[in-house]
Amino acid sequence: MKVVKLEAIPVRIPYARVEASSLIARGGIVDVLVKVTTEAGLVGWGECTRAADSAGIESAVKAMTPLVVGRDIWDKEQIQRDLAVPALWAFQPMTGNFAYAGIDMALWDLCGKAAGQPIYRLLGGAMREEVDYFYYMEWGTPAEIARQGREGRKRGYTCYYMKAGVDEKREEAMLEALRDAIGPEGRIRIDVNQAWDMATAVRLLKRWHGRFVIDFAEAPVRIDPIENNLDLMRRVDVPICVNEGLWREADAWRIIKARCGHVLCFSQYWVGSIGRWHMLCHAAHQEGWLVCKHTHGEFGLAAAAGQHVMLTIPNASLGHQQTAQMMADDILTETVPITTKPRWGRIEKPGLGVTVDEDKVAKYNAAWRQHGDFQTYPDALKRAVAPAKGAKRR
Repeated sequence: MKVVKLEAIPVRIPYARVEASSLIARGGIVDVLVKVTTEAGLVGWGECTRAADSAGIESAVKAMTPLVVGRDIWDKEQIQRDLAVPALWAFQPMTGNFAYAGIDMALWDLCGKAAGQPIYRLLGGAMREEVDYFYYMEWGTPAEIARQGREGRKRGYTCYYMKAGVDEKREEAMLEALRDAIGPEGRIRIDVNQAWDMATAVRLLKRWHGRFVIDFAEAPVRIDPIENNLDLMRRVDVPICVNEGLWREADAWRIIKARCGHVLCFSQYWVGSIGRWHMLCHAAHQEGWLVCKHTHGEFGLAAAAGQHVMLTIPNASLGHQQTAQMMADDILTETVPITTKPRWGRIEKPGLGVTVDEDKVAKYNAAWRQHGDFQTYPDALKRAVAPAKGAKRR
């Protein structure tokens, strides 16, 4: 079954609140949707993530289109290889991976629909009945943190995720309130986005692990060189999660073999395809790693793709990442389960197993054309790049 049409559609949907960390401050998500149509009229959907600029991802998808149209939907890995080498996307690996991951997802959706099977079965079948997701904590006062912790506990969450690396006194107060609210059984995770130096990481991880019991620390120090993580692992008892540094397939393989952490946090975007992500998850299992699904922020399409993969691997952790809890809306006709609760079971409909609402796609594409991307950088940087008072813009 061959592809006859490929469309790239940027979509802008706000969060219900601002997502803030040491690295970003954004009010929603812009992703590029990919709609692929076959000669038989079958339609598959995918979702490209973005980092700095959605227009760059849209442009990349359009540039890749001639190497996709006319190809068989089952030739996903061959297409990726052709894009990397003859089409030279190996020289722009992260943009290429982010863009092709959406095309690849749409092709998997088509393959599942053509076979009448959900994607997880095409990947070898489920190893678990359901997948567990974290509660994404919103920064706030200790009272607000305690309220969120109690709400999460009431809903059945066991894993709570908090950004750190901005203000250690404030973060310590929030951690104390969170631990009191969720009790000793709740898992607390912190994501530092590489903001700490080694001395700060050792001091705070020892202190916070002793007081609050940290389930794992994601990216506490810079990953390059990987000896940073190896040194930190010798000096603290907190399990280390690696996210930054998994930029390409070769980087993922280097980190897996180095055993410079305990948990890998990545997704198909980092390596360009569901198949390669699935393969690297199994390779990581042989080296003793757990895998936590990463998100840059996602709509229901990407959430469903990650769910299929996490159902199938032997080393899926608890508490996978999600932003469904924060979204003001989605582009699906249905609400994905992790919008309001921590667990998601098997998806039994063919392909991705979710249905795109094309009216919503049109609505949020119009919002993107009117407003563009959400700015991702923190307020301090926004002030730094703003023109001085009274200065003229050029």
